Amino acid sequence: MKLNMAEDEDYMSDSFINVQDDIRPGLPVLRQIREARRKEEKRQEVNLKNRQKSIKEEEQERRDTGLKKALGCENKGFALLQKMGYKSGQALGKSGDGIVEPIPLSVKTGKSGIGHETLLKRKAEEKLESYRRKIHMKSQAEEKAAEQFRIRLKNKQDEMKLEGDLRRSQRACQQLDTQKNIQVPREAWYWLRPEEETEEETEEEQDEDEYKSEDLSVLEKLQILTSYLREEHLYCIWCGTAYEDKEDLSSNCPGPTSADHD
Repeated sequence: MKLNMAEDEDYMSDSFINVQDDIRPGLPVLRQIREARRKEEKRQEVNLKNRQKSIKEEEQERRDTGLKKALGCENKGFALLQKMGYKSGQALGKSGDGIVEPIPLSVKTGKSGIGHETLLKRKAEEKLESYRRKIHMKSQAEEKAAEQFRIRLKNKQDEMKLEGDLRRSQRACQQLDTQKNIQVPREAWYWLRPEEETEEETEEEQDEDEYKSEDLSVLEKLQILTSYLREEHLYCIWCGTAYEDKEDLSSNCPGPTSADHD
């Protein structure tokens, strides 16, 4: 029955045309199949080597080959140079100080117009210059801010020093006035206010002295008070000394300000 089924198969059917290789493990590969595969691989290698090159690649190869070859006598321009005395490898010019190698060839391969690369280069330079300008301005702003901070810090330190000198002068004035039995200061701010003062007394003194000292700065108060100490008590807070007379004060004290004692 199996024989009859085999005889009934058509030799033109797909079962005869689409014959697949038997690649089950353990079965030997036929020699013809190996040869066919080897030939196919070799054919692919040959096609890869002999594939058609693009127009750009061919132009590049021809250009490189032409540039590597030196000009011969068949070149008309070279022949004219030889007639005028030029020799191969010699520099151009009457005195021989010209170029030896030809001017290099710069090939434009892109689709952009002439001058586009120059425009891009100029824009890049402008962008770089703008960036440098911003960095410079930022650096200047930081330096200016640092300088202003130093100035504010120095002014604050100077102000604190003036306030300290003023308190020292007030303390010395109160002590010297007391030694001379002066019970009331010439100006209320000449003396330090005692901490145990009542609020009512403080408010009364502030009302009395408000029109006198509210417009005076710390520096002005210090100048007025040091002048009072020098004239009334012959005392210099910078020297920390009470002198015997005005002549002794003028001859031994460097001056009426702190800068004179530096």
